[in-house]
Amino acid sequence: MLDDFLVRAALGGIGVALVAGPLGCFVVWRRLAYFGDALAHAGFLGIALGLLLGFDPILGVAATGGIVAASLLLLQRRRLIAGDTALGLMAHAGLALGLVVLSFLQFLRIDLLGYLFGDLLAVGRGDLALIWGGGLLVLGALALLWRPLLRITLHEELAAAEGLPVFALQLAFLLLLAIVVAVAMKVVGILLITALLILPPAAARRVAPTPEAMALGAALIGSLSVGGGLWASWTWDTPSGPSIVVTALLIFLLLQALPRRLAA
Repeated sequence: MLDDFLVRAALGGIGVALVAGPLGCFVVWRRLAYFGDALAHAGFLGIALGLLLGFDPILGVAATGGIVAASLLLLQRRRLIAGDTALGLMAHAGLALGLVVLSFLQFLRIDLLGYLFGDLLAVGRGDLALIWGGGLLVLGALALLWRPLLRITLHEELAAAEGLPVFALQLAFLLLLAIVVAVAMKVVGILLITALLILPPAAARRVAPTPEAMALGAALIGSLSVGGGLWASWTWDTPSGPSIVVTALLIFLLLQALPRRLAA
């Protein structure tokens, strides 16, 4: 009989993987890996503000991520600053400000490593409700936006000429990404969430014949990575978040080693 905390950990990790996989496909297709990193790093400021002001840090990460996403998109749209410069500025400024704010909270006992690298084995029932509730909302929104997002991914200028609201779609996608970063914090931490967004889709891309198949494959590979990472964590007493990412990396490498005729 599995212990309750292992069941909760598995449910929490799979809940995040089922959302991060399909959403991560667009991160891979649109080459937004550094965008995800910027949201995750800046989310550390949301954690600090949440602890300082007395509300749930996950809400702080989601709110901060939304503000950063909108700001980055506006800066890129108006070309006030180079895209890579804006990403670096937001990411590292948010991380530094978060650490500074945390230095004023010496009266609190803070598990810094848990926020940075995740603490899946400490997932509670409230965390599960947040992960699955937020995940279902994100998946529902992604299903509605799937076709328009595919169109702007394939050819942004043509989609705009056809009347699609490109800016609104980009903003909606980045807001969904911010929510996923927030709910995934408990699983792999803010420093490793980008890996969970990238590795399963990149692995599924090797064998998937269609975008929809790639999204389903990414969700499946992410779930397998959670299971393998938890098993490794339980067997060798390794940290759960990094173990999940390493498992996803091994699956990616295994699929890359397949002959092309088998992968096609």
